[in-house]
Amino acid sequence: MIAEWLSLLPLVGAILHWILLIGALFTVPVNRKPSSATAWLMLIALFPFAGLVLFLLIGSPKLPYERRLRQLTMDELVAKVISEAREHPVFGPLLNPHVPARYLPFAKLNAHLGGMSAFAGNDVVIIDDYDEIIRRLAEDIDTAERCVHIQFYILNYDEATEVVFRALERAHQRGVQVRIMLDDFGSNRYPTSKQTDAYLKAAGFGYERILPIRLRKGQWSRPDLRNHRKIAVIDGKLGYTGSLNLIRRDYFRKDDLYYDEVVVRVTGPIVGQLDAVFITDWYSETDTLLTRDELYQGEEAIVATGTMLCQVLPSGSGHDDENNLKLFTAMIHGAQHKLTIVNPYFVPDDSLMLALTSAAQRGVDVTMINSEAPDQFMVYYAQHSFYDELLRCGVKIALYKKPILLHSKFMTIDDDIAMVGSSNFDMRSFQLNLEVSMICYDRKVVADLRAIEAKYLERSIMLNRDAWAIRPLYRRLFENIARLTAALQ
Repeated sequence: MIAEWLSLLPLVGAILHWILLIGALFTVPVNRKPSSATAWLMLIALFPFAGLVLFLLIGSPKLPYERRLRQLTMDELVAKVISEAREHPVFGPLLNPHVPARYLPFAKLNAHLGGMSAFAGNDVVIIDDYDEIIRRLAEDIDTAERCVHIQFYILNYDEATEVVFRALERAHQRGVQVRIMLDDFGSNRYPTSKQTDAYLKAAGFGYERILPIRLRKGQWSRPDLRNHRKIAVIDGKLGYTGSLNLIRRDYFRKDDLYYDEVVVRVTGPIVGQLDAVFITDWYSETDTLLTRDELYQGEEAIVATGTMLCQVLPSGSGHDDENNLKLFTAMIHGAQHKLTIVNPYFVPDDSLMLALTSAAQRGVDVTMINSEAPDQFMVYYAQHSFYDELLRCGVKIALYKKPILLHSKFMTIDDDIAMVGSSNFDMRSFQLNLEVSMICYDRKVVADLRAIEAKYLERSIMLNRDAWAIRPLYRRLFENIARLTAALQ
């Protein structure tokens, strides 16, 4: 009898396998890119049990339902505030600037996706020196009178960042409201992570860990879905955003690599948009909605400090669209003569590849500056699998030489459009991670970034198409495997 039952096991297994495959066909492709759906279906077909478990763990690219509801609440609030501000005698002229026809498609798309309109009257300073970023941030915190909002993917108390933490401590002691957010995963991997947590608790700051995974408390979301934003806002009047995490420059690595970064220091009305992104995330974590006055700091916060036209774009799995991917792709299609992308991670989808290769083939000078050194093994090899097509189509690829890892994240288009932010050019940043980008429609900002690009190119190796084509076969194979795993979003 037992032998008869055992003889049926292969048949039962085959039936269950087919049931699983049919169920996957009805489930996996829903609201998913074809490349991603195909990768998941292949994994489930080849490794049914492991594929199913992995899909249940990381198959959903969306935030938990309650967080998405809070995002919708904040979207409606921001839209209402902006609508009212348009009619205000002080705010109105800044929020209704004359947007040149060339920028209008991007500004409209940005506003539709992220809910934030282009704001005039700003001043933007580009900083690419790590020590200067840390020093100026600490000095600006020392000027705070009402509130300081700090949000980083990685926030770590160490010998390099101590000056910022001490400035926060002084601000707290003089009655300034200090609110801090750090990603639970991103900030929990370093030798001094526990000391950082202990310091924040002892200091008495209001601080929250973003997207924590606490199974005993019923807190669960996709573990690799992270908040990757980097934001600092002081009194609603002065802000920072860019690529820098608040940690010492070598990230405690043992391979002697250290990181180059780019950050924007901004004043003017655009700071209110950075603050709105922070407030949205604070609401998502705490279910506490800070007041409109805390969000916009009253009329005195929205004062023109310059002439620059800027716009903030929040993106991530809390939104219905891939905001950053759509805007970046549109901007690339709009490039007329020169386009440079500086980013450590490049794993695009088909639409972004089409935009880049088409730009190069229609005569735009397209340059990508990536890092020669890896810090994410699979992403590093996945991005190499795209280089053949890029080089064939005329895209120039520069590899920033070791021992520096190029962590800066910005894009310049022609002479008058720039993007600086936290977003990488990979599917994780486009589909999963919460990111923030600042778009500047300004020639000076582009000129300053172009000067940084020139410095980067001086210490980079230009990739040669013929030399790249003869790399070993085993390496090509591994690159393609890495590319397939990158599609599992």
